[in-house]
Amino acid sequence: MKQRKAWRVVREVIDEADLIVEVVDARDPVGTRNRKLEKLVMEEGKPLLIVMNKADLVPKEWAEEYKRKSEIPVVFISARERKGTGILRKEIKKLAKPLLDEREKVKVALIGYPNVGKSTIINTLKGKKVVGTAPIPGYTKGKQLIRLSKRIWLLDSPGVVPIDDFDELVIKGGFPADKIDEPVKPALKLIGRILETRREAITEKFGIREFESEEEILRKIGEKRGLIKAGGEVDLEETARWLLREWQTGRFTLFANEEERERDFVWDFEDVLEGIERELLLDPRRILWRFGEELREKLDNQKRAGIREIEGFTVGIATGFKKCDSAVKFLEELTGKSVLADECFGKKWKGVIAILD
Repeated sequence: MKQRKAWRVVREVIDEADLIVEVVDARDPVGTRNRKLEKLVMEEGKPLLIVMNKADLVPKEWAEEYKRKSEIPVVFISARERKGTGILRKEIKKLAKPLLDEREKVKVALIGYPNVGKSTIINTLKGKKVVGTAPIPGYTKGKQLIRLSKRIWLLDSPGVVPIDDFDELVIKGGFPADKIDEPVKPALKLIGRILETRREAITEKFGIREFESEEEILRKIGEKRGLIKAGGEVDLEETARWLLREWQTGRFTLFANEEERERDFVWDFEDVLEGIERELLLDPRRILWRFGEELREKLDNQKRAGIREIEGFTVGIATGFKKCDSAVKFLEELTGKSVLADECFGKKWKGVIAILD
């Protein structure tokens, strides 16, 4: 029922808008593009533009090749770095121009999965913070219009594509790999996605050149890692957890020339995150007030982290840092998302509770 409601809202946004911008994470275009959404837009006969955000994290040559092959117009930007937004603005005006012959103004909607950067793009296009950042469900008001130019308006609406299944949640980092009971299925799905997007990444990371299936790749990864059960068979479950952990923490990316982020931390806080989700707490101060005692017990020199997707936001907890700013940066790098609000706690060793988008 929750999925149906989310898709109903997406359809309402498509109906309201004249031009649709699908916001996608450039690091995982296959995983963050939504073919169902694109089909709905095409059926309505409305212009569609794909915006690949976080393009500063992928090689320029690859981005140009992806753009060249796409049947739908594509713009690569980095909203946080304010790169490419001028090109995006020009592309929106280009697609809106034929529509302005028929109507007084054109309404543009940004739609995409949670945490791909829709609000950041709106803020950057406008040139100042026009979209509120309070992490409260329903804060983004439906059908609120933001002026981009005299006749082009951005529709600040809840155009959030729902994550349809648990495997997707895992791949997008919304559930820790170490806590998954059955990790093989999402791991195989991830391998398939990598093969579809940039299969060279498998060879560059693992040295695997010949294979016939995703499962064979997973088995060879296990052999190379020495993850062998008694009897000499590869432990596929442990291999799958290891692969998913590498992907979630950024130690394995699609591009070998990206700097690998070596981490020394453990996943934790699952009980606290379950309580946060159950009580729907999306205010860091309230979370600290409710779960402060449990969190302070984990304050030492061991870095710990926990993340969970809740109501379109990401709740992150990190402890074991000497400075709060370091913990905030750690969570942003770990998730690839921006902190909207955070609360620091602790004395010698510090922790942070953050809401990310």
